[in-house]
Amino acid sequence: MPLPLILGAAALVSAAYGAKKGYDGYQKHSEADEIVNGAKARYEKQKTTFDKQETATTSALNILGEKELQIGKTFGDFTTLAEKLLEQLNAGRQNKLEINIPKHKLQTIANYSYTAIGVLGSAAGAGAAGAAAGFAVYGGVMALGAASTGTAISSLAGVAATNATLAAIGGGSLATGGLGMAGGTAILGAAVAGPVLAIAGWAYDSHGEEALKNARKVDREVDQAIDKLVKAVKQLDETENYAHSIWTTLIALFDQFNQYYDALKGINSVLEDAKSRNADGKAELARFSDSIMQTVGNGFALASIMVSVITTPIFKVKKANGEVVKDADGVPVMETDAVGSMILNSSKLDEVLSQADAEAGKYKPA
Repeated sequence: MPLPLILGAAALVSAAYGAKKGYDGYQKHSEADEIVNGAKARYEKQKTTFDKQETATTSALNILGEKELQIGKTFGDFTTLAEKLLEQLNAGRQNKLEINIPKHKLQTIANYSYTAIGVLGSAAGAGAAGAAAGFAVYGGVMALGAASTGTAISSLAGVAATNATLAAIGGGSLATGGLGMAGGTAILGAAVAGPVLAIAGWAYDSHGEEALKNARKVDREVDQAIDKLVKAVKQLDETENYAHSIWTTLIALFDQFNQYYDALKGINSVLEDAKSRNADGKAELARFSDSIMQTVGNGFALASIMVSVITTPIFKVKKANGEVVKDADGVPVMETDAVGSMILNSSKLDEVLSQADAEAGKYKPA
C-alpha cells in the first residue's frame, strides 16, 4: 500500500480514537454532573429540614427561658411581700409563726430567684440575644451550684452577682456572642452541627475519569453529611419536645402559684387601706392571720415544685464527687455522646415532670 494511503488510514483511526475518547470524556463528565447534582439536591433537602428544626428548637428554648426568668423574678416579688406580712404577724409575738417549708427549699427558691433577676438585669445591659435560650439550658443548673469564685450566687451582690450569673450561663460571653445562642447547633457536636464543612464544595474541575472519581467522592461525603443531619434533626426535635413539655408544666404551676400571689396582694391591699384610714391594723391583721400563713405556705410549696422542674437539667451534666463540673469560665460541662452532642436527660425529666403534676394537686386553691 502506498505510504500516503497508510498515513491517511492511520490518521482516520487516530481521529476516530480521539473522537471516541472525547465522547467518553464527555459522557463521564456528564455522569459526574448527574451524580453531583443529585447529591447536592439530596443534601439541600435535608439541610432545609435541619435548618427548620434548628429554628424551631431555638425558639422553644427561648420561650422556655423567658418564662423561667419571669417566674424567677415573680418569686422574688412574692418573697418580699410574704416576708413583710409574716414580719407584721410576728411583731411582738413570743412564739413566732413559721410556714411549714424546709429552710433548704426556701434557700433554693431564693437562689433561683436571685439568679434569674441577675440574668434579666445583665441581659438588658449586655444585649438580650440568646440570653433566654442560654438560661433554659444552663441557668437552672447554676442556680443550685456556686459561682466560679466558690461563693453561692445567692450571697453575692451587685456587679459580682451579675458577673457570676452571666458566667454561669456561658456568657461573660453574652456580650461577646459566646454561648448566648444555646439552641440549635450549640447543643450539637461539631461533627453533627457542621456537616457542610465536611463537604469540599461542589467543585470537580478535572475531566473524564478524574471528574467521575471526584463526583463519587462528593456523593459519599454527602451521604455521610446527610446521615449526620438526620441524627441532628432527631436530637433537636426531642429537645424541642422537652422544652414544650417543661413549659406546659410550668405554665400550669405558675398559674396556680399566681392565684396565691394575687390573694396575698389582696390581703396586703386590705391591710394597707386599713392603715391609711387609721383603722385597727392589729385586728385586721389577726383576722387574716390564718389566710396569710396558708397562702404563703402554699405559694412557697408551688415555687419549690417549679424550681425542682427548672433546675433539672435538660441535658446530662458531668459530675465529679457529686458536684457539677464547670469549665474555666464557670459554665457547666455537659456529658456528650460519640459525636460530641449533649445527651438529653430524658429519664430524669420524665420523672420530675410527672412528680410535679402529681404534687401540684395538693395545692389547688379552694
